[in-house]
Amino acid sequence: MKTFKNTVLPVLLSAIWISLSEFVRNEFLFKNYWQDHYQSLGLVFPSEPLNGIIWGLWSLFFAISIRIIAGKFSLFQTASIAWFVGFVLMWVVTWNMGVLPLSILKFAIPLSMLEAFGASWIIFRFKISVSSI
Repeated sequence: MKTFKNTVLPVLLSAIWISLSEFVRNEFLFKNYWQDHYQSLGLVFPSEPLNGIIWGLWSLFFAISIRIIAGKFSLFQTASIAWFVGFVLMWVVTWNMGVLPLSILKFAIPLSMLEAFGASWIIFRFKISVSSI
């Protein structure tokens, strides 16, 4: 039961937070922006259900990574490392592939920092509450 409270539950809640953040950002706030950008490249923005499932897996893997990082670092260190690993490296890859609209970064950077911090906070919140029992 302690493993569930200390590891599984915070990872699942963190993955839900990440998934919701990604969904709101990419489906409600910037979907038209992404579609227009992809269209200007002669591509179709991938938004099929399978694509959503893959993003759900990415969210779970990101949450697991944050949980591992949180075992060694403070909340702010964890959030910073998670943000760098989860987002900066992804942007480098998408930029290298030629599909990253650089102008979106003015919105993506603060929103992704909030996402990484929120996911890290969830992990730490459970870490604190379990250790105080």
